[in-house]
Amino acid sequence: MPRVKRGTTANKRRKNLLKHAKGFMWTRSTKYRQAKEALLHAWSFQFADRRKKKSNFRRLWQIKINAGAKENGISYSQFINRLTKSKIELDRKILADLAQHEPEVFKKIVETAK
Repeated sequence: MPRVKRGTTANKRRKNLLKHAKGFMWTRSTKYRQAKEALLHAWSFQFADRRKKKSNFRRLWQIKINAGAKENGISYSQFINRLTKSKIELDRKILADLAQHEPEVFKKIVETAK
């Protein structure tokens, strides 16, 4: 079998990994072993936080809807309950946007739900 020199392949792999670690502090951006360890943590946090982001936004929407509902004399839970009973199918994202930017429209929705 012919001899295979693996230097270029290994260097390419290391260089690619260091490219991902650009912007990290201290030796984590320049040394392969530290960069690899840092990236393992960074990528796992990145994966988890993409899922956390969804619940964070839902929580934010609930706060905005609650503030808008309180201005119209009804609590968040009663408002959501009455929306489902009156078969108004608007998701929390849209309701939160209406509560923040279109208070008159949101007030009409609250009155319809009551």
